[in-house]
Amino acid sequence: MNAKVTTVMTNETPNPTRGSATRRAFLGLALIAAGGFALQSAALVAPAHAAASEAAQKIADHFASVRTMTGEFVQFGPRGEQTGGKFYIERPGKIRFNYDGSSGFKVISDGQSVVLDNKKMNTMDLYPLSKTPLKLLLDERIDLSGNKVRSVKEEDDLTTIQLADKSVFGNSRITMMFDPKSYDLRQWTITDAQGKDTTVMIFNVRQGVKIDQNLFKIDYKRNIDLNKNKNSSR
Repeated sequence: MNAKVTTVMTNETPNPTRGSATRRAFLGLALIAAGGFALQSAALVAPAHAAASEAAQKIADHFASVRTMTGEFVQFGPRGEQTGGKFYIERPGKIRFNYDGSSGFKVISDGQSVVLDNKKMNTMDLYPLSKTPLKLLLDERIDLSGNKVRSVKEEDDLTTIQLADKSVFGNSRITMMFDPKSYDLRQWTITDAQGKDTTVMIFNVRQGVKIDQNLFKIDYKRNIDLNKNKNSSR
């Protein structure tokens, strides 16, 4: 059983030992953790059993006012590996994570597709945005009706919201932790079907900034060329 990594959002820049993240960790951030960022820029609609949480609704209202975000992130993988880099988010549907290190690894969503781009390995994995949890969390409005909200836990120093929806997340679940006073997102953890956690923290966050739209462009031609080369080599 992997130990769960706990992190918090801070104004101080952490100095983790950078390591190589696994493909699972990359995918966890690409398709799940970014959704945590997105909650800071879209409306949260809680189902009946969680609607009584006034704190959760206040958090949602606060995040609904934020359209863009930039900052830095540190990601902790299920085996304790650590990676980091910079992120850019614009609602609806656009994200970019630039990972530190020589791989030149990037995760980009242009509002239609999500790509995991590894320049060092010369690979591009492309997914329809509509088939990932990012679609749910990066929309103009997030509909968490039905049984998507598994729990809302309010404590003096923390508000924790856990989401689970097989139609979107499969057998995975997301746990997000917020500051109950500032409504800032502290961390989020994706727990996969095997019970393994990938946790992300953010820092040096700036909201409401203008972002160069070129950052969200996906090189579809390169993706097509890579697929042609892959098929011809079989």
